Amino acid sequence: MSKRIIGFVLLVIVVSFAFTRALSLPDKAKKDELFRQVSIFADALAIIETDYVDDVKPKDMIYGALKGMLSSLDPHSQFLDPENYNELKVDTEGKFGGIGIEITVQDGLLTVVSPIEGTPAWRVGIKPQDRIVKIDDEVTKDMTIADAVKKLRGRPGSSVRLSVLRESQKRVIEYKVVRDVIRIKDIKEVRILEDGIGYIRLVEFRETTPRELDNALERLKKDKMTGLIIDLRNDPGGLLEIAVKVTEKFIPADKLIVSTKGRKKDQNVDFFSHADKPLLDLPLLILINEGSASGSEIVAACLQDYKRAIILGTKSFGKGSVQTVIPLSDGSALRLTTARYFSPLGKEIHGKGVTPDIEVAETINQLPEVTDSWKEKGNDSQLIRAIEALKAFRIYKGLKLDESKK
Repeated sequence: MSKRIIGFVLLVIVVSFAFTRALSLPDKAKKDELFRQVSIFADALAIIETDYVDDVKPKDMIYGALKGMLSSLDPHSQFLDPENYNELKVDTEGKFGGIGIEITVQDGLLTVVSPIEGTPAWRVGIKPQDRIVKIDDEVTKDMTIADAVKKLRGRPGSSVRLSVLRESQKRVIEYKVVRDVIRIKDIKEVRILEDGIGYIRLVEFRETTPRELDNALERLKKDKMTGLIIDLRNDPGGLLEIAVKVTEKFIPADKLIVSTKGRKKDQNVDFFSHADKPLLDLPLLILINEGSASGSEIVAACLQDYKRAIILGTKSFGKGSVQTVIPLSDGSALRLTTARYFSPLGKEIHGKGVTPDIEVAETINQLPEVTDSWKEKGNDSQLIRAIEALKAFRIYKGLKLDESKK
């Protein structure tokens, strides 16, 4: 069978599929419009097949069209060819060769959501909101997230050069980053800082996070914890249901934690708390910054709405949309934005972020390792203010309890 016949058959399949989907639309005007637009697409595809200067594989044309179509929707929707779909599956395993950053497209530019703590990107000083303008010598303008991820990953020990625009400093910074095996650890630090104040640094929301958080809380209780700081700075998020399970450990049962709202009824979902023995009386403070996204924002927004925790730091990233991965028959897939997150009080997170109750700017190049001698560092202004705020809250709460006894 000739390539031209194969191309024609593929064209018929694509158009037939689009027509079949169109028939399911309830609105006749929308059906008619989709039929008209699909016929334009079919005409363009047929003309390219017969008249373009080079012989192009029909599959390449279809994949190219799908990539363009998905990228035109929003920065988080994308078409995944079989290779990129397999790459996405690797993400869920928690171990891969790369530099350790979460990226997105913002204002048309490849943007760092957050460097993952302890990874090569973190160690060289890459920051949230950095714009990656070049990977090696290739300009990233119009580069998809999937293509960028493919270029950033590689054999541990190999290096990649990044040209990064840091708008706050109005300059481009050149980085050489040596790839490593990225092992994602949910909880980085657990300790008592001072005066009974516990500290948990949560770096990502994964399947094991609720169990690890339970273990961390039990350990701090044994150490006579009287207040708790949960550090979500540079936590890019993760699984929605895990963010819900983390949040419900600190609020009463049957409370709304987050809502997802989309165009279809089955995309409108309310997530409620179901924890058996939540910590309701423990003074709580959440640290966030511009690298806190998605699951981190769900936790912060919910606890802020219920006035269950003090939120301190800088405004979060504002990534509050739900992506659904829909496999296709040839091993490719659509990663499609199907809904957005809303806080219990109905505040939209996407594009807006969470504004802290107490705004404190960062005064350090990157978050320090919290050690037994953490006070000697003296440069983490947000953590210092968090401790002061939690102490003040405990004093205020004690005074209120004394007043109620009179």
